[in-house]
Amino acid sequence: MPALSERLKLPKLQSISTEGMDLGSDNDAAGAKVEEKKAEKTAFDVKLEKFDAAAKIKVIKEVRAFTNLGLKEAKDLLEKVPTVLKQGVTKEEANTIIEKIKAAGGVAVME
Repeated sequence: MPALSERLKLPKLQSISTEGMDLGSDNDAAGAKVEEKKAEKTAFDVKLEKFDAAAKIKVIKEVRAFTNLGLKEAKDLLEKVPTVLKQGVTKEEANTIIEKIKAAGGVAVME
């Protein structure tokens, strides 16, 4: 019975020598990539965790202010708490939104 590579008519490949090459260890490379990924995060999501029922109207007004949603869309968004309010914003903008939501009676977090 012929080998699989012969049945599939694959060309014979030459082996490549890695002697003398510094390939590094897999663990060090993976650890460095994870650290770089954490440090480079520039886009954040703002997530509404909860809000006070008495302050619902104030929270809806704030959500409408920075999402450009209509009244019904903003209300529907608040009905689905916890929900992401805005995605891909800078850290400064996310902190501003969180402070406004907090002042209106809601609890928002940055992810």
